[in-house]
Amino acid sequence: MQKILDAIQAGELAAVGSLPVPEHYRGITVHADEVGMFEGLPSREKDPRRSLHLDEVATPELGPGEALVAVMASAINYNTVWTSIFEPVSTFKFLERYGKLSPLAKRHDLPYHVVGSDLAGVVLRTGPGVHSWKPGDEVVAHCLSVELEGPDGHNDTMMDSEQRIWGFETNFGGLAELALVKSNQLMPKPAHLTWEEAASPGLVNSTAYRQLVSRNGAAMKQGDVVLIWGASGGLGSYATQFALNGGAIPVCVVSSKEKADIARKMGAELIIDRSAEGYRFWRDEHTQDPREWQRFGARIRELTGGEDPDIVFEHPGKETFGASVYVARRGGTIVTCASTSGFLHQYDNRYLWMNLKRIIGSHFANYRESWEANRLIDKGLIHPTVSKVYPLAETGQAALDVHHNSHQGKVGVLCLAPEEGLGVRDEAKRERHLTAINRFRGV
Repeated sequence: MQKILDAIQAGELAAVGSLPVPEHYRGITVHADEVGMFEGLPSREKDPRRSLHLDEVATPELGPGEALVAVMASAINYNTVWTSIFEPVSTFKFLERYGKLSPLAKRHDLPYHVVGSDLAGVVLRTGPGVHSWKPGDEVVAHCLSVELEGPDGHNDTMMDSEQRIWGFETNFGGLAELALVKSNQLMPKPAHLTWEEAASPGLVNSTAYRQLVSRNGAAMKQGDVVLIWGASGGLGSYATQFALNGGAIPVCVVSSKEKADIARKMGAELIIDRSAEGYRFWRDEHTQDPREWQRFGARIRELTGGEDPDIVFEHPGKETFGASVYVARRGGTIVTCASTSGFLHQYDNRYLWMNLKRIIGSHFANYRESWEANRLIDKGLIHPTVSKVYPLAETGQAALDVHHNSHQGKVGVLCLAPEEGLGVRDEAKRERHLTAINRFRGV
C-alpha cells in the first residue's frame, strides 16, 4: 500500500497499474455480532465510536464492470451514522439480500461491513468490460450502485429494481484505503481541489441537485422562493448554493448565529434562526402545534415581501414536515429525502389537498445528475463545504459529530492521504476560488 501511495504522491500515476494490489487493506467496519449492542438506548445515546472499527480486511475480487480505487479521502454522511447505530435496521440485512442476487454479489455478504459512500482517489484496476477508465485516473465516486438488467432503470437509473447505495446497502465502501465500485460510479476529480475537498460533495451534492434542480425533483426555476431546512449542513449547504446560482430566492433555516453567518457567507440574505426565534413545532411527543406553523409562515412572508415558498427543501423529516406542508404556497412542492429527525411524517392533509400542493420523494441521483453536479464543482460554480477533517482512525468521532449535529457542512476523513491539502493539480483555478472553498473551514 505504501508503494501505491508513494507513486500517487510523486505524480507517477501511469505506474500505479503495474504495482501489485495488496491482499489486505484498512477499512472502517461495523460487525454483525454487535448489531444488538445499543438495544434499549435512545438514538442520541448510541455512540458510533463504539461500533465503528478500523480493521484489516481482505481485498475483494474484482468483477466485470467494476473498478478498484485507492482511496485518498472520504467523508461522513448520515447513512454512515445510521449504519453505526443500526437504525432503522441493520445494514447486514441489505448485504444478505444483495448476496442472494448472484455469485458475484455474494462477496458483499460478510460478517463485517466496510462503510462509506464518498471517495476521492486513484483507479488501481478495472475489471472486464471497463473502457472509459484506466489505472492512474484521478476520480471521485458517486454512490449509486445499479445492476440495470431489468427495464425499470433505463429511463432513470434510480428506478432500477436493483438500485442500491454503495457503502450503505453494499459492502467495500469509501471509508477505507481501498474501495470497490462499479465503473459507472466514477467521475473525474476536480483538479483544483484537495483530496478531502473533492471527496466531500459526492453524496450530498448529487442528492441536492436531483432534489432541487432536476426535473426528477422540484425542477427549480428562476425567481422561485425556496425554503431550505438546515441550510448550513451537509445537504442544505449545497441546496443553498444551487438556489443562489439558479436565480432562486433561498430562505435559509438554521439553528444558531454561527450557522446564520455561514449562510450569509454563501450569499443568502433571508435567514431564519429557528433557535433564536424559538419555534417549537411539537407541543409534546405526539402533538404538533399549528400555531407555530402559522407563526413560521408569517415570518417567511415577512422576509419575502408576502410570498410563500414555491419549494420546500425537506430533509429533517418528522420534526419539520407538518410545518413544511403548511408553509408551501398553493400549488407548491415539498421535496423530501433523508428524514434525519424521524421517518414517520405527520401533516394536516387539508393544507396539501385543498391547496393543490405536491409531495415528491427524492432519493440520491442518477449517473447523469451526479455527473452534472460534479461538473458544477469542477467549474467552480458550486464549492465544497468541508469544515473539519479527521484521520481514518478517528472516523467514529467524525460520525458522532454528524450524529449530534455538532458539525457544519461536511466532515472529511483522510484515508491514504497522510495530511490535508494534497492532490491539487490546478493551482491557478484554486486561487480564483479559494475564499469560497474555505468558507466552512474551522467553523
